[in-house]
Amino acid sequence: MKRLILLSLIFINILIARDISPIKEIQTKGNVMDLKIVNDILYIGTDEGTLETYNIKDDTFIEKIQLKKIHDFMGDFMNPKVYSVDVIGDKKLLLAQGEKGARELYINENNTTTKIITNEAKLVMQKARFIDKNRVFLGLLSNEIVLYDLKAKKPLYLFQLSQSKFSDFALNEDKTQAVISCESGINYLVDVKNGKVIKELKGANKDNVFKVDFKNGKVATAGQDRKGAVYDINNANVQTFDAPFLVYATALSKDAKLVAFSFGTDNEIAVFNLKTNSKIFNLKGQKSTLNSIIFYDDDTLYSGSDDNYIMKWRLK
Repeated sequence: MKRLILLSLIFINILIARDISPIKEIQTKGNVMDLKIVNDILYIGTDEGTLETYNIKDDTFIEKIQLKKIHDFMGDFMNPKVYSVDVIGDKKLLLAQGEKGARELYINENNTTTKIITNEAKLVMQKARFIDKNRVFLGLLSNEIVLYDLKAKKPLYLFQLSQSKFSDFALNEDKTQAVISCESGINYLVDVKNGKVIKELKGANKDNVFKVDFKNGKVATAGQDRKGAVYDINNANVQTFDAPFLVYATALSKDAKLVAFSFGTDNEIAVFNLKTNSKIFNLKGQKSTLNSIIFYDDDTLYSGSDDNYIMKWRLK
């Protein structure tokens, strides 16, 4: 009997997720809009028109790119929101707010920022990522995807996936495939080279999927219907996680053994072990509504929210 009680207590302890506080707060100039990590550098897009670069190894800011002010609908000057950031080699990509609500795409190279796609193109871009130095993958509000040729200065293709509003996309590691989420709850796995749909990932979420991540053959989704989910693209398996509130953000570890979701009204992050299907960590201390989560390594992640603080977490 004593042995059974002991085993039961051990089992209960395994099931109880451990509470973790942030080990560092990183203050940015504006509210965080997007995060990207490349080669130990954290790239941060803000609503104050900045792309800020932060050295993870040294815990120091190393550069800040400031876009020029724009006019809002009332004609007043304001800093443009930087919705999406990326980097490849010495090129930095900024998708930002344009004049009177338009969207514009910039590339910063050799300390010079050049506008690549202007508001005249009438592309309501929501997210942008490099495929290589000459091509950029775009997600439009209309749930259209675009592969844009930077040299030719024109789209190689433009396809509409559905009539639902676009939410997010994520690329796989070699940038050959993308998963696009939208307000219908359906996620489209597409071939980046030609834009063709490979398959639909659906069933877990019945409403808008705010964010997706794509790692090691798995896709994580963050849903308005208070569900997080992880699909295995190689089979029909899907794991779902019920949350007490809308799930605004998600991220997978590099090996896709762990998944993180925003969880609850107190801006917590829940980290789950996908092998055991159990919650192992509660990350507490985010100040505002989460919009970005990103793993740096298996034990470290960063999160951004609707304020000017990025939290660093250690899963130990």
